[in-house]
Amino acid sequence: MEALNLLSLFSGCGGMDIGFEGAFICHKKSVPSDSGWIDREIDDNWVLLRKNRFTTVFANDILEEAYLSWNQYMTRFGKDSSIYHLESIVDMVKRHLYGEKVFPDNIDIVTGGFPCQDFSIAGKRLGFNSVTSHDGTKLPEETPSEENRGKLYYWMKQVIDIVKPKVFIAENVKGLTNLGDVKEIIQRDFAQADGDGYIVLTPRVLHAGDYGVPESRERVIFIGIRRSALNPNVLKSLERKVIPPEFDPYPPQTHKYTKDSAGVLPPVSCRDVFEGLEEPEESSDLSQKCYSKAKYMGKHCQGQAEIHLDGLGPTIRSEHHGNIEYRRLSKEHDGKLSDELAAGLQERRLTPRECAQIQTFPPDYPFISFKEDSKRFKVSQSGAYKVIGNAVPPMLAYNIARRLQDLWPVYFG
Repeated sequence: MEALNLLSLFSGCGGMDIGFEGAFICHKKSVPSDSGWIDREIDDNWVLLRKNRFTTVFANDILEEAYLSWNQYMTRFGKDSSIYHLESIVDMVKRHLYGEKVFPDNIDIVTGGFPCQDFSIAGKRLGFNSVTSHDGTKLPEETPSEENRGKLYYWMKQVIDIVKPKVFIAENVKGLTNLGDVKEIIQRDFAQADGDGYIVLTPRVLHAGDYGVPESRERVIFIGIRRSALNPNVLKSLERKVIPPEFDPYPPQTHKYTKDSAGVLPPVSCRDVFEGLEEPEESSDLSQKCYSKAKYMGKHCQGQAEIHLDGLGPTIRSEHHGNIEYRRLSKEHDGKLSDELAAGLQERRLTPRECAQIQTFPPDYPFISFKEDSKRFKVSQSGAYKVIGNAVPPMLAYNIARRLQDLWPVYFG
């Protein structure tokens, strides 16, 4: 079938891009056996997912380690590194407005996880009044700016104005839904793209655990669809207060983690995705060999808990040092993994590889790397932690992509 061109904004290390493209390795327990999503089995635990119709033709971010990480994975699968633009979305839109050709033509879908720090419960929750600029620098306190980090969703809306995709997907933290009327403002602003040209469905909070991701991670998803491209009968159905299930673009749950989930498979656990991983001192994988050496700071501090090995992992944060949870704690610090401690395994925090596999990144994604002919890092341990924590879990993105792919001929046929 014909490829669908995807323009990716705030791309980071490519969690959304990998999920939408498909053809990546994931744990067998993350995939319903009757879904038809498996291309082939790799071994008893891992499978290769089928390729989707979506193909990334443009990506961007302002973090160099995000570009470097994306580049060292995606170029192995035929992507040209030139499609990734290490530049602020604000500057790109301005260049377009000055007459430059910045964005490609014939875009079918735009995706973007606009920055979440200003909406996160874990942050200061400044929202639209962020004191951080679009390029990551600090703004003077209490200085209004349309170019602050909290308003970057609006610049994403301007990209939608420019390229006019049939569909767009925007993602952010659940905390956004509890910050006054922020969710409704963003939904309304997105709907005004291309002159009130989009129907923006009521945003939903999706829990990653309901989609085969071994992580306690909730994200609010906005889906917009261009009215003029829709089949008229489908448009009427999408405008109803209750959308008929056959036209609903939000993916059905595959696993049952949350109480009201319609999924039937048991949640995937950390133990599942860690199976086969060697301890850091035994591993040749750079992303598994190292981990944060920050000292234990007491159980009342963030990031000092031991993971629940037989349950979901914690929300992987874009942090390092003392905010990375423990793979195991010592008995002195009330560690619960007595069998591992008895075997002589030491207290340590999660490695970047373990964080990545909790996020459902494929196990062949390199992350940490050295520069050629040098002992200097290209992507460091702290850089790897940062981009992994910023990312959309690829398996959550894959579920969204498969649902949209199934509905594409229904919507636009």
